[in-house]
Amino acid sequence: MICPKCEYEYVEGIKVCPDCGSDLITVEEFEGHLVHPEDWIVVYSTDKSYEADMLKSNLESADIETLILSQNDKNFPTVGDLSIIKILVRKTEADSALQIIDDINNSSENPEEQDNS
Repeated sequence: MICPKCEYEYVEGIKVCPDCGSDLITVEEFEGHLVHPEDWIVVYSTDKSYEADMLKSNLESADIETLILSQNDKNFPTVGDLSIIKILVRKTEADSALQIIDDINNSSENPEEQDNS
């Protein structure tokens, strides 16, 4: 048995983590929920952190698990934003995610069409 939060393993028979109080799960269940890089794909890249955060929020509201990979280094002073931020989703959800991102981008590019409807 393993704690999904603390990641400590316990002997058979213990049901609750003594450290955090979470219900323990089997090692197989835990490993089935691990993030493997080969299961994810980049669906969008931007240099604006607010745009990445908004897209992530929209995707997650559609029950699409989303990761943000930022290469932003605040310790390196530079003019402008040279970092690239990537939005990743599971490969199995890529088509749905791309459709949502396209819908968002198309609606923001044509705000006058929204006003007329």
